[in-house]
Amino acid sequence: MEAYLRSCRGVLQSHMKNSSGLLHVVLGNEACDIDSMISALTFAYFLSKTLESGKAAVPVLNIPRAEFPLRSDNVFLLRETGLSQDYLLFRDEVDLHGLQQLAITLVDHNVLPEADRALEKAVVEVIDHHRLERAPSPSCSVTMETVGSCATLVTEHIVQKAPEVLDQQVAQLLYGTIITDCVNMAPEAGKVTPKDSQYASLLETRFPKLPPRSILFQSLQNAKFDVSGLTTEQMMLKDMKAVSGGDLRLAVSVIYMTLESFLQRQCLQQELCEFCHKHSYNLVVAMTISFINDKEPFRQLAVYSSSTLYRDEVSKALEKARNPSLDLSPMSSPYPDVKAYVQGNTLASRKKVLPIILDFLKDRERKMAQSGNLEDLELEDDCTQDPSDSQQCCEDSALEEDSGVPPTPMNSLVEGCPLDNGLPKINAEVLVEKVSKIASEEDRPYEGQ
Repeated sequence: MEAYLRSCRGVLQSHMKNSSGLLHVVLGNEACDIDSMISALTFAYFLSKTLESGKAAVPVLNIPRAEFPLRSDNVFLLRETGLSQDYLLFRDEVDLHGLQQLAITLVDHNVLPEADRALEKAVVEVIDHHRLERAPSPSCSVTMETVGSCATLVTEHIVQKAPEVLDQQVAQLLYGTIITDCVNMAPEAGKVTPKDSQYASLLETRFPKLPPRSILFQSLQNAKFDVSGLTTEQMMLKDMKAVSGGDLRLAVSVIYMTLESFLQRQCLQQELCEFCHKHSYNLVVAMTISFINDKEPFRQLAVYSSSTLYRDEVSKALEKARNPSLDLSPMSSPYPDVKAYVQGNTLASRKKVLPIILDFLKDRERKMAQSGNLEDLELEDDCTQDPSDSQQCCEDSALEEDSGVPPTPMNSLVEGCPLDNGLPKINAEVLVEKVSKIASEEDRPYEGQ
């Protein structure tokens, strides 16, 4: 594995010079968490051993290199496995849009972000455990199963198609990732599935020198939850996914501490504002996670936006969600632009919250397309009216009177409106008679002329 990773930069440079043969890039998601990174590295290694002659495969981590040290559990697992991060390829080092003869496999996600949509024609394979968002295509093979870890599906691919690729180093990378994603295979965490357990056990059986499960898991957890010394921006970037729709661009970040501790950070609201401005977001969803007795997750959630409209829209969408219900209970927030909640449904990780947000964005875009006006996007079932809204309503009425446009007749807003039964029926003969009468009056000379 080390020799392969060391060769990837040379393979890429050679392809950029002469574009001979096909270059197959395995691309993880924009969060670049441990599952995304290891799935990309190990599946690219598998392809390098199984592709036809004249084809090469390289993994690309979908973040800038400067952000990688923030993924402390990623760094720890690589170090424990004897691999140097110096051999890795990062997104800011590879111009995917400029590559010729390109094929792409997406791991741990199944749709490209808007900025990469031009690469869609190069996507030939998807391996993912999130909800399927992409349209079916005969040119793209899709493996999608809602297991606890994408690394489980990669392990299955390797075991079934080229088991000789598995060695101690590759097995430890996959094993560490599966037990991390599945919270040490604890059923009460709600992440592990039978397939995850099947392949974790297979790796343990085939490689008895793997580190003991509980020790490896706890070491990775300690590394992941070590946020000491990180700025608010770094904490947001550590495990973040971005989604967008219409005029709304969101960052959804997992924060590895309690929400109370996060909200106590000095000048947090100002720092969130600066983060949004710097990275072109207009809303942040911060999902905090901690563990009770190292097994049972405790989740809280915060929504930040300097826009009251955006903040209220997203908050209500999360509050009203039913598939799944997040069971949100409001908690106090020291900042006016931050809404805070305890999340009763502790099994709803970001993998389950993101589809709620994506459905909200699609519905919002649909309403915008129909109305063409953000003011028409006021949330349904919102029967309470703020006093300031009432005052605004009065001001709008005054403007209407001054505009020269006749005001709406009051009797059209109450019971017994004359038009309730439809427009009055008009007889053709009566209409002709009225037109003739008007014409004769126009022909009559004005009095006094």
